[in-house]
Amino acid sequence: MSAVAVPVDRAALAWAALATVMDPEVPVVSLVELGIAREARLAEDGAVEVLLTPTYSGCPATELIEQQARAAVEAAVSGPVRVLTQRAPAWTTDWISAEGRRKLREYGIAPPGPVELPTAGMGQAVIRFMPRAVTVTCPHCDSPDTERLSAFGSTACKALYRCRACREPFEHFKPI
Repeated sequence: MSAVAVPVDRAALAWAALATVMDPEVPVVSLVELGIAREARLAEDGAVEVLLTPTYSGCPATELIEQQARAAVEAAVSGPVRVLTQRAPAWTTDWISAEGRRKLREYGIAPPGPVELPTAGMGQAVIRFMPRAVTVTCPHCDSPDTERLSAFGSTACKALYRCRACREPFEHFKPI
């Protein structure tokens, strides 16, 4: 009896590898859970292409994320690997998975709420603003009685809050 060769889905292996790469700024969520890893696909030339969208264009961790993604995928699949950065459409916190939101909360960061996109015609710019009256629930005690202390936390994508109920400070991942 001869062995039958089973084709290896290199793109699926690459995606699984990306799911193990943790965000360097929030090391409890993976690139997949944050929605930074957008796709792993097989290119026409046989290379595995990984598509990443940074959380924002000035994110200081972008280069490190690309390096870690490449290393993980190269270790998981044979053959050439290309890491592509795609800035449009822009990353949105809506791409964070439910599991990612759960992990953020357990880590002590209030996850973002949904982003409501205004409509625009073809070719028109869409400007999104965070509403003034946003209720941010404390990730420690689930109280909605919180106050924003600073528009910026440890990184530009987070704001600093304090819970009035349990008095604990926490960061809130800004919805964008």
